[in-house]
Amino acid sequence: MKGGKIVLSKQVSQGSHEKEFKFLIEEYATYINRLAYIYVKDWAIAEDITQDVFLKCFVKLDRFRGKSSYKTWLYKITVNKCKDYLKSKWYRNIFPTDYIKDVLLSTNRTPEHQVVANDEKQALITFILSLPSKYREVIILYYYEQLKIKEIAEITGMKQETIRTRLKRAKQILQSKYERRHFNEHGSAT
Repeated sequence: MKGGKIVLSKQVSQGSHEKEFKFLIEEYATYINRLAYIYVKDWAIAEDITQDVFLKCFVKLDRFRGKSSYKTWLYKITVNKCKDYLKSKWYRNIFPTDYIKDVLLSTNRTPEHQVVANDEKQALITFILSLPSKYREVIILYYYEQLKIKEIAEITGMKQETIRTRLKRAKQILQSKYERRHFNEHGSAT
């Protein structure tokens, strides 16, 4: 233990396997569940995916080589499981407004600041959720999950330059939508 946290080794000994697994669940389960929900837009399915991720983690933990962080490894498993689900015949498209709004709209600001900023945040959330999935994915992983481009590349299997391009394009699309919204609200000079 170091500073009250379990220090994870690259090689998992038989005795510490269970401790490391418990630590990973305690440390990452909430993040994995939220990430899965953002992809599949259904809490029950996100919970199933989270369980599948940790089942795979348990089975493969002794083979973890440490080439990436545990977080990156678990996120990659999660993204792959979500993509598999989205490709499956069981997939149903449900709009994730309740959870996304709760998470993205929560701030530590005063109630006055929250009221003023709420409309802009609602619009931004709507715009992000309306992006094509290839742009929405990188925006969420980069800004919401605060992953580095290198980590996103490891998780998604995309080249770093592709990620940068998609982030740039997504920001351009969001800016355009925001400008159109602002123009429509304030009227034109006709």
